[in-house]
Amino acid sequence: MKTSNFIHISLGSNIGNRLGFLQQAISAIYNTIGDVIVVSKVYQTTAWGFDSDDFYNACISVRTFYTTRTVLHKLLAIENGLGRSRPNTEGYASRTIDLDIIFSSEGIIKTDHLVTPHPRLQDRKFVLMPMAEIAGDEYHPILKQTVEELLQNTTDQSAVTRVKEHLVNPKKKYTISTLQYLTIEGNIGAGKTSLSQLIAQEFNAKLVLERFADNPFLPKFYEDMERYAFPLEMSFLADRYQRLQDDIAQLDLFRDFVISDYDVFKSLIFAQVTLQPEEYLLYKKVFDIMYRELPTPGLYVYLYQNTERLLENIKNRGRAYEQQIPAHYLEKINKGYLQFMKSQSYCKATVIDISDRDFINNREDYIWILNTLSGFTK
Repeated sequence: MKTSNFIHISLGSNIGNRLGFLQQAISAIYNTIGDVIVVSKVYQTTAWGFDSDDFYNACISVRTFYTTRTVLHKLLAIENGLGRSRPNTEGYASRTIDLDIIFSSEGIIKTDHLVTPHPRLQDRKFVLMPMAEIAGDEYHPILKQTVEELLQNTTDQSAVTRVKEHLVNPKKKYTISTLQYLTIEGNIGAGKTSLSQLIAQEFNAKLVLERFADNPFLPKFYEDMERYAFPLEMSFLADRYQRLQDDIAQLDLFRDFVISDYDVFKSLIFAQVTLQPEEYLLYKKVFDIMYRELPTPGLYVYLYQNTERLLENIKNRGRAYEQQIPAHYLEKINKGYLQFMKSQSYCKATVIDISDRDFINNREDYIWILNTLSGFTK
């Protein structure tokens, strides 16, 4: 999965429903840029640099897969969408919303349109106070001080007061944790592991991943499927059973729910495709014994991608032993899963077609998946 970029953003408004504009901006950032990790309290201050109504200010920390430059463009689009007008005259003016990048994990950036850390951070108490609340230890690489130290040493004597109103993190509207145990399945290269990791990270879930890389039979199977199918499927079954029994059955007091990128029924689906009839009958007997003791997912999701996209994803992630997987094998796996989804009745289940979506590189696609999942928590 791509490396995350951490960005701290300052928000301000002094026109109309100030709290409402701040909340709308945070929601838009969550929907189009990335996970809002933390939201500061709201602070009121007099207009800085010009005479106008008082501002409401806050700061947020965001985890995103976009570059800082891309985030800047998206923030400008959010400002425009919320009615921010930019007069041609120089100087400051009242605004419905003001969004500034304060820090970025990409470090020091200096271009004509973007400078990080923000060049006037140390002189703005209305930014330093909410920033100190959520990221007081953030280190300024140029001034060689933390945010907390910058606040203590600032020459800005403006009156900044905390208000009673508060902002809500947009992700709190999602109730995925009520599922208790979420399984996200998919074909080879469908993105099930990446999606599971994203949701686990964003919603404080215990993550259970399949250990395919540790299976010594897997590279041999792709070279000679008929010879190594049975030992491969048996080893996967044993490992899946053991992990699900150990990891899901144990309560983790520090996590809100469990998410897994596989379910034990995956073993049957792949076994039907790879094993000879006699082998499958023996395999099924062992499977039935093991299955009785395993927990049932609160929701079983199958991420569907067409064969063309699967082959493209497999090529891009570059695992040498996967590069020779034939298209007809992937088609059989897809067919097996879809047949299983139609016939199974042991838990709540759904198919999500993401053939035309990219939830890693397009935040809106990820939000679409979250909204789809949330429909099963009501």
